[in-house]
Amino acid sequence: MTAKEPVFMKFFLIFGCLTLFAGCSVHQGVFRMKIPELPEITEARYRIYDAGGCPASFEAVIRAADKADAVFVGELHNDPVAHFLEAEILKAVHRGYKTEEFRRTVILSLEMFERDVQTVLDEYLSGLITEMHFLNDSRVWGNYFSDYRPLVEFARENKIGVIAANAPRRYVNRVSRLGPEALNDLSPAAKIWLAPIPYLPPSPAYRKKLENLREKGIMSHTKKENSGDGKTGLSEAEEKMLSKIRSETAYIAEAQSLWDATMAFSITEALNHNPGALVLNINGRFHSEQKMGIPEHLIRCRPGTEVLTITVLSENCFPNFDNAFENFGDFIIITDPKLPRTYTGMNFKGD
Repeated sequence: MTAKEPVFMKFFLIFGCLTLFAGCSVHQGVFRMKIPELPEITEARYRIYDAGGCPASFEAVIRAADKADAVFVGELHNDPVAHFLEAEILKAVHRGYKTEEFRRTVILSLEMFERDVQTVLDEYLSGLITEMHFLNDSRVWGNYFSDYRPLVEFARENKIGVIAANAPRRYVNRVSRLGPEALNDLSPAAKIWLAPIPYLPPSPAYRKKLENLREKGIMSHTKKENSGDGKTGLSEAEEKMLSKIRSETAYIAEAQSLWDATMAFSITEALNHNPGALVLNINGRFHSEQKMGIPEHLIRCRPGTEVLTITVLSENCFPNFDNAFENFGDFIIITDPKLPRTYTGMNFKGD
């Protein structure tokens, strides 16, 4: 951004960063979205590494998944390679567990659907309703067709259960504005769509990570360019707007933790109801990166659960590994950042 660009663009960028904490979503509008033409995804478009940055293979990922109860794939929501790999992982674990000798249940869990649309999702998977009614009633993300429909359709064709794992946005928004105690005012019927209340707070490390990113996102676009005096260079009105942003995001960590705790609770329910099952959870990278977020809540909620994390990063270091990404996951996949994004509209929100 240059000094000549209007200041309101700075605040678009601020809010773009902060949508991470408000929760990931894409507004409805799936039928209006233009899907870009994407090249064929091959192994040339990604590199797989272990937690320490040593080269690894797709087969190694699947072998590790075989030993886990819950596998988390942390994505950038509009990375075409991430979506390709998610579909390949789902196919591989399903194929591996559908032998005569061993029929382990595979369940797909998606951040992209909120728990209160589970009935709609189940009705579509079982063939009770049409896809049009499913799309209209399930609040699908705007990039559903390009990025998540292949997963849902594979699950439908192969009778794989799909979990609408996430907390309804309206309740997370209430926490972000008023704090977690505000959930006490919800009816018993509403509370069933959330993790049990009171839900656990974020870990100290996760809270620090969230708050650091929040401040970085705000300040990186408000400092006066080429200024050595530390002043923001904003007008009084803009300073008031900045103050309002800070006040309205005071409960950012608690709001994020509600997303994470609810997804962990959804996975816990699935594992408890399906002993021996494997749950493959697809989520934004921040929700599982460094085994923070959902994995932390899952282990608290269900001690002894074997967790595998896969973090997919679209970074300029591609095809090499940057040591800054060590331990971002049990496996870290670096993808080609030069590929077109599957979605770039202004209404896209993702972490």
